Amino acid sequence: MLSKSMVAAAARPIILSILKKGRSYGYAIIDEIRQKSADDMQWAEGSIYPVLHKLEKDGLITSEWSLSEKGRNRKYYHISDQGKKALQVEQDNWFKTFEMINRFWNLQIESK
Repeated sequence: MLSKSMVAAAARPIILSILKKGRSYGYAIIDEIRQKSADDMQWAEGSIYPVLHKLEKDGLITSEWSLSEKGRNRKYYHISDQGKKALQVEQDNWFKTFEMINRFWNLQIESK
């Protein structure tokens, strides 16, 4: 299980990545994160909505109410063009961070 700080840091790029594939709603996003992380990232329903609201406030996603297949009114989220650009920046930053940390870890391995 990942620490809360790691989960929080990864929230934005993960949610944007999921929404880049198509619209989704809160519970489905949580379920996809749980499945793809092999349960290493588990979010309570209440913890994802503040992140979604912040992404929407920042213009990175949009939302709309729509009827689900079961006839329930559900809020669906979509990535915006600005969100797609932000996702690319997030991906670049994560790759750079991984490469940098990996260099430090390789130095430690070599010095043992």
